[in-house]
Amino acid sequence: MQTLDREILALVRDVTDSVILPRYRNLASGEVEDKGGGDPVTVADRESEAALREGLERLAPNLPFVGEELVHEDPAALDLLKGPCWIVDPIDGTRNFASGQPPFGVLIARADGGMAQSGWIYDCLTGRFCTAHRGAGAFVNGERVTSVATGEESPVAAISLIFMDDAKREAMIEHICPHYRLTDIPYCAAEQYPRLALGENDVSIFERTLAWDHAAGCLWLEEAGGMAARPDDSSPYRVDEWDRKGLVGAATPALWEAMAARLNSLQA
Repeated sequence: MQTLDREILALVRDVTDSVILPRYRNLASGEVEDKGGGDPVTVADRESEAALREGLERLAPNLPFVGEELVHEDPAALDLLKGPCWIVDPIDGTRNFASGQPPFGVLIARADGGMAQSGWIYDCLTGRFCTAHRGAGAFVNGERVTSVATGEESPVAAISLIFMDDAKREAMIEHICPHYRLTDIPYCAAEQYPRLALGENDVSIFERTLAWDHAAGCLWLEEAGGMAARPDDSSPYRVDEWDRKGLVGAATPALWEAMAARLNSLQA
């Protein structure tokens, strides 16, 4: 494990143990708010982001910080995604965390040139630590992994229909879903991306593609040998395209191509 990986692991473990888990199943009624559109935030999200920011600034004092809660308070911070920066989701899966259910985790990416260069995914309850650096492979708890499909006759798909408009949702249900064996979505990218590479799911569709949700996971999946890209033009995920919709992740390029072809046929 690289030195930076060990430092990030120490940081997320400390924040998990000191900030996140003490609030798990222990939130007062006033400690959960709705940011709008059914998107919850808790006191633990804010405290975790502050602690992670402090820790990351110690590791790289001059690297700008983009956190989910910072952007909610100051949308202008999105402009920082155009250059070198940290990208942080302090609790990914807040919906689960706030309801006292797994999974949830911490997502951190280091980006430059609009692309994630390093990514870290930490499962707060199991301690699973996924790491990736561009061109250097993907790892789980220090062991290199290669993405594998489920091998099911009908590919296993986790299709997120939330954030889609009614027409798109209906088209997905009628024309895409019947080709797959549908499984639950975990409401947590920190869980969904590992599922795609570790033989649990074959393909997943995301509508909203915010950088803190996808930067680390897309890089990790690709470094494992899977594929994450925009279905309309096959372009790779970029952190600076924060307002662009639509993303497909898959355990193999072939599974990705099959899903993208079906999605694009809806537009023909």
